[in-house]
Amino acid sequence: MDVLRISTAALPPEHRAETFREVFGRKILKFEMEPKPGALFEVDMTLQSLPGLGIGAGSLSPMRNSLTTPLIDNDDLILVILRAGSGTAQQHGREETIRDGQAIVTANDAQACFVAHTQTQVINLRFERKKLAEQLADVDSSVLRPMARDNQALRLLTSYVRLMNPEFPRSTLDLQRIAADHIYDLGALALGATRDATEIAKGRGVRIARVHAIKADVIANIGANWLSADALAARHGVSPRYIRSLFQGEETTFTDFVLGQRLARAHRLLVASRLDGSSISAIAFEAGFDDLSYFNRCFRRRYEATPSDIRAAARRGGER
Repeated sequence: MDVLRISTAALPPEHRAETFREVFGRKILKFEMEPKPGALFEVDMTLQSLPGLGIGAGSLSPMRNSLTTPLIDNDDLILVILRAGSGTAQQHGREETIRDGQAIVTANDAQACFVAHTQTQVINLRFERKKLAEQLADVDSSVLRPMARDNQALRLLTSYVRLMNPEFPRSTLDLQRIAADHIYDLGALALGATRDATEIAKGRGVRIARVHAIKADVIANIGANWLSADALAARHGVSPRYIRSLFQGEETTFTDFVLGQRLARAHRLLVASRLDGSSISAIAFEAGFDDLSYFNRCFRRRYEATPSDIRAAARRGGER
């Protein structure tokens, strides 16, 4: 399996729970699913697989998901990251409740359940126990131990997984293995990596994850006039110098990356027919430029055409 989208949306509400439970719950997800009484049963998840790693992300209505003895067929570890909502994990006679931004680990080698008390947004990561155990100081102690939302490695891990393109599992096997290694590194750091594993992760998983998270933040806020290395450093809990070093490792600079993203946004806005009546200065401002002359110079250098030329070409193409 590369990527699989599973959803209850197309199923009749009166048969939804039983149909989904039989087709997807027991055969694919490997757990029993029981909706909360009175709640509409809803599941919308995307499942991806990488070498030695399974990823599930999406939303669930309030329900009880149980790993029963007949469904146990491996000893993998499941890291449940609750992006929104609240839920309680139960295993080995213990139970722990987690809420927005927290995470918890359950083991697939014994009966367990996770009760979603509310509508939840969740990321589930299925790690091979042996592979993850090699990086942890004590793998057994990580089971059913809640992780706080301010766990920096957990936050990086969440950001990294969310940024993965659904097409990624169809990329080359080498790239898939690299991505899986990064996720194992961050998972181990979040749970309590050994000293050696920590050093490896800092040079491999953490740096890559930070680059992805900071680039995503830049793109999401590309039009903001506060965007700077200092501001992003404060948002991500690192130093401005560290941010600049991350981009140097990418063979660029923070300034050049921001400029490139702003020019690309301006180009997209110029060719968008819905903004045909907007002035070039308004588009430049929306893309994050506050100096029109500087914008025009940079734009012409990048695209070997003026903003007016690009807009005119887009209009001619639309007319044809």
